[in-house]
Amino acid sequence: MTYRDRARGCLLGLAAGDALGAPAENLTPAEIRRRWGRLTEIEGGGTDDTEYAIFAASLLVAHGHDLTPADVAAAYRERIIPLVTGPMRGAGFSELGTIEALRRGLEPPLTGMVHQHGWSDGLAMRAAPYGVFCPGDPAEAARLVEQDGLVSQSGEGILGGRAVAGAVAAAMGGAAPRDVVDAALAVVPADSWTARAITRARAALERSGAGDGAGDGAGDGPLVEALHEAVVVRHYPWTDVAPEAVALALAAYLAGDGDVEASVTFGVSLGRDADTIGAIAGAVAGATSGESGVPARWAARIGPVTGKCLPVVAGKHVLDTADELADARGR
Repeated sequence: MTYRDRARGCLLGLAAGDALGAPAENLTPAEIRRRWGRLTEIEGGGTDDTEYAIFAASLLVAHGHDLTPADVAAAYRERIIPLVTGPMRGAGFSELGTIEALRRGLEPPLTGMVHQHGWSDGLAMRAAPYGVFCPGDPAEAARLVEQDGLVSQSGEGILGGRAVAGAVAAAMGGAAPRDVVDAALAVVPADSWTARAITRARAALERSGAGDGAGDGAGDGPLVEALHEAVVVRHYPWTDVAPEAVALALAAYLAGDGDVEASVTFGVSLGRDADTIGAIAGAVAGATSGESGVPARWAARIGPVTGKCLPVVAGKHVLDTADELADARGR
């Protein structure tokens, strides 16, 4: 499988997972089962997850391995903020807070700290391009995504991005699913909330016997409940908690044994921040399986993004973005 094929599979899988999970965002698993039984078909478009991933890729195309937080802040000020004339529709807490911090003249890392939503999964949802750019090098992927994250996140929000970038980089290098998750753990502190959540989720899967293509819809209920019990912060009113979303997404990837459809459909069945869970699971599985691993019926539903959250990326397609990353990496 070629590098370009994995890159296209990664970003197409991200967009498909985002779009499939969008209608299930913030729903409980029980409500998802009541409405769809098993959510398997894309009904509409994606969310800010796909648009921010395309924006992140553009930073790598422009700066490569030399990317700094100052570069990212400048891109926000030059390319995002001038086009925000009203509310940013669909943007997460961390991104909204970052926009306001930058408008006030603050610089990173303060821009990712003062809004107090640095733990959100805003970086994790857009981390995949950094792994694409660093195939087989999880440490460098994690270092690069942190340059982005210092503008909008802090603490566990940055660690969630590092874990996803590391996982994608390992998958881009051809690692097996279990090794991909080990790579995610290797780029975050072992005593972090993120690492503990991933470890607990993996243990819940092992106790259930999943991880060999499970997550096909049969008997999901007990496994879903076990994963929620392992990592979900039930008492918190918001669902965009980075350690939780990353752990559930990687658990879905393991449950599907790296298969895109199995990983994504199981991931979005977990509810909570379902579009981000689907996007992360789809990105990692897409990097494992390549473009042909993304179901053709899903791929046919993925068009250019509309820019409803980020006008600067309107009209961009994730496959073109993947090709641009591949070309930039070769320079």
